[in-house]
Amino acid sequence: MWNYEKRLQYPVKITQTNPQIAQVIISQYGGPDGELAASMRYLAQRYTMPYNTVAGVLTDIGTEELAHFEMICAIVYQLTRNLTPEEIKESGFDKYYVDHTLALWPQAAGGIPFNACEFQSKGDVITDLTEDMAAEQKARTTYDNILRLVKDPDVCDPIKFLRAREIVHFQRFGEAMLTR
Repeated sequence: MWNYEKRLQYPVKITQTNPQIAQVIISQYGGPDGELAASMRYLAQRYTMPYNTVAGVLTDIGTEELAHFEMICAIVYQLTRNLTPEEIKESGFDKYYVDHTLALWPQAAGGIPFNACEFQSKGDVITDLTEDMAAEQKARTTYDNILRLVKDPDVCDPIKFLRAREIVHFQRFGEAMLTR
């Protein structure tokens, strides 16, 4: 059972809208290496994990990934709130807007919608933990790519926090591989 605190794990306070940046960051919402895929992967894998300690790690990290998913939602929302039709057209956000208005919808930066093929669960301890470590590295790389493209400090600050958590998760999965 979880206790939900009605606050973000790390504050997101973006002062300037920027739909072009939102189109890049949305990949961490519903892209192949995003937070939704990570949370679903780990929370599904925990059920077939034969080691309680490792199942606990999967639950802890899967739950934290839901908090990261929430942070990405806040970032994308704050980058796109109150856009005018002119800003939407000028930024190239019009294709997304036509289908979703300014609502949050999980997709990759390239516009490909999220689907369950984005995460793996094999039921084999070594396979799943290796997949999890790779997933954390791919997410870290995506955050690195975002930081190369985005210069707004209000956006970069929470992205740096999320990037750092990917490194911690990678380490925890590596430790779980050894302690099983």
